[in-house]
Amino acid sequence: MDVHDQHPSHNSKQAEVVVIMVPFPCYSHLNQVLQLSCLISSYNIPVHYACSATGVHQAKLYFNGTNSLSFAHIHFYEFPTPPFLSPPPDPNSPCKFPSHLQLSLEATLLLRDPVAQLLHKISPTAKRVVVVHDFLMAYVVQDTATIPNIETYSFNPTCTFSLLFDLWQMMGKPFQLDEPQGLPSVEGCYDSELLNFITLQIDFLKSTSGTIINSCRSIEATYTDLSKEEEVVASSTIAEAVKKLMASREGEEMRKRAEELGVATRKAVEEGGVSRMELDSFIAHITR
Repeated sequence: MDVHDQHPSHNSKQAEVVVIMVPFPCYSHLNQVLQLSCLISSYNIPVHYACSATGVHQAKLYFNGTNSLSFAHIHFYEFPTPPFLSPPPDPNSPCKFPSHLQLSLEATLLLRDPVAQLLHKISPTAKRVVVVHDFLMAYVVQDTATIPNIETYSFNPTCTFSLLFDLWQMMGKPFQLDEPQGLPSVEGCYDSELLNFITLQIDFLKSTSGTIINSCRSIEATYTDLSKEEEVVASSTIAEAVKKLMASREGEEMRKRAEELGVATRKAVEEGGVSRMELDSFIAHITR
């Protein structure tokens, strides 16, 4: 491992702002936090991406960004991967969540001490340290509350509506509006251990300065055939769907909508686009 990746530079002059990104070590979460890291780094702000060694390796290996050179402005910190048992999956489990991964989730709690050590190392190098952590890493970054020049922001990789809908149901409260038709319920998706893990994170979110949610105003979602979510999809069904996508009028319309969505999304992140304006606002806030 390059020493440059492991130690922050100690200049005689403190940096104005340093950002520390703490992702949850699951690929879809790792990638989104790394994408956000690259965006923040593009404003010439020092960014530190801190995760388990396995997590950092996965993030770099499968990163789907358009410019990997962005890594040149990001410092990576590899904590020892916490040990955990890895039982085989139970195909007959009544719970939809892959419960055999629960032990790996709980192992992330052991990253609290390494993260705290990193915070104490970096905090003297900047006037302000901003910690952006995955929603599921709130417990791990709880020691930010003890360091005066650190403020934290929770990052949630799911859309706002999904977050609200799921949390409302997990708290056992009825939805205040008519439940949207076609959306799957979280009932049976989470076991008690996972719910306890999520609840633990919620308890430590009270000290955050704000929440960042990965969303885009240009994106529209269509939900179809969710009533079949518990069925095993046969290969012939997949082949037929691909054939329809490639050769039918419906497939042509789907491809056209995808192209239009791509154009709208690219405009959103360009200068003057809604996503870029929101990011500019966040950067202005943390560098004020």
